[in-house]
Amino acid sequence: MNEAMNNLLTRRSCRKYKPDMLPQEVLDEILRAGTYAASGHGTQNPIMIAVTDKEMRDKLSKLNAKIFGKPDIDPFYGAPVVVIVLADKKYPTYVYDGSLAMGNLMLAAHALGVASCWIHRAKEEFELPEGREILKQLGIEGDYEGIGHCILGYADSPEPQAAPRKENRIYYIK
Repeated sequence: MNEAMNNLLTRRSCRKYKPDMLPQEVLDEILRAGTYAASGHGTQNPIMIAVTDKEMRDKLSKLNAKIFGKPDIDPFYGAPVVVIVLADKKYPTYVYDGSLAMGNLMLAAHALGVASCWIHRAKEEFELPEGREILKQLGIEGDYEGIGHCILGYADSPEPQAAPRKENRIYYIK
């Protein structure tokens, strides 16, 4: 099996992380892969905010947990890096474009020995004044919607095995 197929078939979500920060060059390579995701008409409209600042990471965690209705948990599972993917709503394919960027981030991380997981509620976070303020502080203008958080770090538990694949998920028209 070639390396790309192996990565596609073996990547799993991680829900327990070591506190060790990723080297900048590894994070940069993962983010670069996100910029190469397919997008409708080649618009390249998704943007990524890489959060490595612990104070901001913890602030986002608390906000996300509050939206989730479980204010006493860390929805980022201790991961030291949170990459927020947002996409410009003026493009009709923005949700799909941002989703493809999330997929690229997770696959690139796996290829580099970094664990990842897609965490939801970015949409709700960036509809709140606190989220809009973060975008404003970064000079991000436009009508961006949060697509997801890609949490990154080194796994603090063994990688789970894939669940058996469900039947009747592939059909052919010949």
